[in-house]
Amino acid sequence: MRTPSDRRGSLNTVQRKMYRLILQMFIPIFGILITIFVMLLTRNIMYASVSGNIVKVSGFNQNFKDEVDLQMYLYVTGSSDEIPREDVNSARTLAEDLLKNTTNSEGRMAINNVLSLCDKLSTYMDNIENTKSYDERMEQLETNIYGITSLIEDYMYSYSYYEAGEMAEIQSQLDFWLTIEIVFVIVVMLVVIPAVMSRAVKLSKSITEPIVAMNDRVDAIGSGDLSPHTPVETEDSNLAALSAGIEDMAAKLDKQIELNREEQIKLRDIELSLIQAQINPHFLYNTLDAIVWLIEIGKNDQAEQMVTSLSSYFRAFLSDGKDIVTVADEKQHIRSYLEIQQVRYRDIMEYDIDIDPSIETTKLPKLTLQPLVENAIYHGLKPKRGKGRIVVTGMRENDNIVLKVSDTGLGMNAEELENLKTRVHNEDTTSFGLTSAYKRLKLLYGDNCSFNIESKEQEGTSISITIPGKAEIENETIL
Repeated sequence: MRTPSDRRGSLNTVQRKMYRLILQMFIPIFGILITIFVMLLTRNIMYASVSGNIVKVSGFNQNFKDEVDLQMYLYVTGSSDEIPREDVNSARTLAEDLLKNTTNSEGRMAINNVLSLCDKLSTYMDNIENTKSYDERMEQLETNIYGITSLIEDYMYSYSYYEAGEMAEIQSQLDFWLTIEIVFVIVVMLVVIPAVMSRAVKLSKSITEPIVAMNDRVDAIGSGDLSPHTPVETEDSNLAALSAGIEDMAAKLDKQIELNREEQIKLRDIELSLIQAQINPHFLYNTLDAIVWLIEIGKNDQAEQMVTSLSSYFRAFLSDGKDIVTVADEKQHIRSYLEIQQVRYRDIMEYDIDIDPSIETTKLPKLTLQPLVENAIYHGLKPKRGKGRIVVTGMRENDNIVLKVSDTGLGMNAEELENLKTRVHNEDTTSFGLTSAYKRLKLLYGDNCSFNIESKEQEGTSISITIPGKAEIENETIL
């Protein structure tokens, strides 16, 4: 048998299969998405870098050559004292910044040329500044300055061209890889989805088919088929355990039904024996003799009452074939019995029946009280001689019903009382009436009932029966 720790230590098989199915579906998709994301991110970073360079180079002074040439001409002719070094430094700074983010070789070469030309341009400006002759200055201006500014401007335009080409190449690569990735995703999905769907259908069948089989089995059990069956075959340990549990339940139920049937048979045997014992020919003969005697002496009213009591006695005795009757029915049966017996034992017996009306609808086995009353007459009042009294009471105590038959008869000493209790509880047939009453109650109520005997010598005996007040007895017959 699996312990709770074993069940906690192992994952449910169905859950494991579901987890694997989910992983088989989402790992490829997740991998594809990660790959696409990384590739797009890389290309976008490259694209952003190139486009940033183009934006930066667009900030280059488009009139760089004209402005530098003009400022140097004015300086050479003496119309201005300023050399346009700031323009050259701005061009150099821009070139250095572009060089950091440029990856293609043509663009880097163009920027390196711009940096080299900026250095030369600064050198030539210093040379002009240090030259005193007007003619030499003009010659250096025309020979060096004009040519270098033209080259710087050309290389900047070339750089823009190369970066634009790089951007177009990246865009082309993005389009290409995006197409490849889309095709790849479609191919993967065409492979993964059928495989996952096939496994999902198989997993669904592995769960639903055993459940359907178990449901059919439960329906069969409900219809009375408790014959042994092989548990449902399934890969899932919990479903297998459930199916085995259903079969185990069916086996236990079948065994319990058989035990109940055997107990009901025992109960019926006791009932039949009790009925046979109660249908005492001497009791009937004596009653009929008493009726005849009453008629002979002219006491027709008493004879009529006795016939009525005898009729009520047997009507209650038979109870329309029911084994379970109400307290009210049992009360009427006892009253009829005592009315008949009082005619025979009028000199030694009085009786009183005091049963709470609130418990009269409670059900109990028939012939529960008569053996007790009969015991009180034949073993209590009759041996003592003299007038005696029998009192039958019934009341509710908490959730229980207590029925008691007391007499003021001969009673018993402690040893006799203990022997009687032993015979009753050991189901000794020498005390058949009391034993049968006790045994029937135990079979119906188990440990929820009690059968108590109290007695004092020369004072009388009291027998009380306690049964559950809320006990449910569904069937009107015991078998």
